Amino acid sequence: MAYTLQPGEKAIGFELPSTEGKRYSLRDFDRYRYLVIFFTCNHCPYVLGSDEVTRQTADKYGPMGVKFVGINSNSENTYPEDSYEHMVSRMERYKFPWVYLRDDEQTAARDYGALRTPHFYVFNEERKLVYTGRGVDSPRDTTRMTVNNLDLALDELISGRPVSVPVTNPIGCNIKWEGKDAHWMPPEACDLI
Repeated sequence: MAYTLQPGEKAIGFELPSTEGKRYSLRDFDRYRYLVIFFTCNHCPYVLGSDEVTRQTADKYGPMGVKFVGINSNSENTYPEDSYEHMVSRMERYKFPWVYLRDDEQTAARDYGALRTPHFYVFNEERKLVYTGRGVDSPRDTTRMTVNNLDLALDELISGRPVSVPVTNPIGCNIKWEGKDAHWMPPEACDLI
């Protein structure tokens, strides 16, 4: 399999703790028609700049059966503000409409081939990937945004149309890898940046 999950491939299972103090697996989201898994964090200016647009998209499509799940895989040794405790504080402060999971072992990030924060993966009813990449084209400053790729992909999916642009380059900070892999990026990722 390619390092980054490709359209048509199935969502990969995980079991991770949430900021609510519960553990979630992929199966826990079976009741939702569609699933958006996105790799995010607490500190990246591209995440901070686009969180409210992501919130608007989650609020817009939530009533249509779309569940958003954020995963923070960043090493807290590299960025202490990405720790679980800071995740809890951030969710208490902003009350984002998604489940926020901690991937301490960075397994989910490796399995999905997450390249940046934020990096979005949209799955259909069969949990096959239909879109991967950026949320918007200007995540650091959404006042300069000209396209919301995530919104477009969800609109097409829910309308029963094929997703016209299934892959875009995620725009954001590199995933902060732990230890010897602190600067790791798969060779295939170079083609996507």
